[in-house]
Amino acid sequence: MAWKRVCAASSVPDNALVKFDVDGVAIVVAKVAGEFYAYPPLCPHMAEPLEVSGVCSEGVITCTKHLWQWDMRSGAEQGVAERPLLLYPTKCEAGDLLVEIEHELAYDYE
Repeated sequence: MAWKRVCAASSVPDNALVKFDVDGVAIVVAKVAGEFYAYPPLCPHMAEPLEVSGVCSEGVITCTKHLWQWDMRSGAEQGVAERPLLLYPTKCEAGDLLVEIEHELAYDYE
């Protein structure tokens, strides 16, 4: 397992999804209540880019394309969502945000 630097922790605003490329793996990062969360960049429903269609509010991510929602902390489905949101482990060290990427997380689309 490898921890990789994503960015300076201060460069991720609250309640926003920011896309990054980490050694060829695309992720989106969100911050809620001072904690960071990293996800695959596409909605598990129909592969909508979350940095474009995702809205963060009160600890919930909503994909505005079809209104699927997830708990930002756990990835658990809320509302009409039928699949969980996958998460990469994150941590902060010396002001940097790190993500643990053993392999790229991806959804199976039908």
